[in-house]
Amino acid sequence: MTAFTQLLDDVRACTLCKDDLPLGPRPVIQLHPNARILIAGQAPGIRVHKSGKPFDDPSGNRLRDWMGITKETFYDPKQIAILPMGFCYPGTGKSGDLPPRPECAPEWRKQLLSKLKNLELTLILGTYAQTYHYGKTGKTLTELVKNWKHYWPKTLPLPHPSPRNNLWLKKNAWFEKQVLPALRKKISTILS
Repeated sequence: MTAFTQLLDDVRACTLCKDDLPLGPRPVIQLHPNARILIAGQAPGIRVHKSGKPFDDPSGNRLRDWMGITKETFYDPKQIAILPMGFCYPGTGKSGDLPPRPECAPEWRKQLLSKLKNLELTLILGTYAQTYHYGKTGKTLTELVKNWKHYWPKTLPLPHPSPRNNLWLKKNAWFEKQVLPALRKKISTILS
C-alpha cells in the first residue's frame, strides 16, 4: 500500500467529530496525485452525504456548467481533485447547511494538498475555503471574486454554485460575462 493510499484510507475512516455530526461521519473527497485541477469547497450537503459522491447535487450541475466539462471528466480523480474544508455533512441551521466542521482542515488538509504536485488551477468556492486559502482579506465575497484577475491563473475565487446564490448571480452579471469564459478556456487548455 502506498503512503497516498494509506492517507486516503485514514481520511475515509476519520471519526474526529463523530459526536457533532447529525448523520455520523462519511468523509467525501476525490483525490489522485495526478490531478491538475483542485476544487476547494465548503462541506458536503445532505444529498452528497447520502450518495458519497462529491457535488452530486444541483450545485455540482452548476459547477460543471461553469467549468464547461462533463460528469465523466469531473469525476475523474486523475483530472479533478475535490477537497472541501469539511469532509462530512455538518447538519442544517436556520439559513441552510451549517459551516464546515473545524476539525478537518487542520487535521488533514496540508497532508492531502502535499500529495497534489501537478495542480495547475485551484477553484476556491465560498467564504470558508477562501478564508483558508487567502487569509482574512477584509473583502466581501463579491469584492474577492470581482478581483479574480489578481489571483489568476493559479487560483480562482468563486461564489458557491448553490442555487441559494441565484440572487447573487443575477446581481453580478459581470461574473458570467467575464469570469466564466476565462475559466472555461483555462480548463480546456489544462485538460487537453
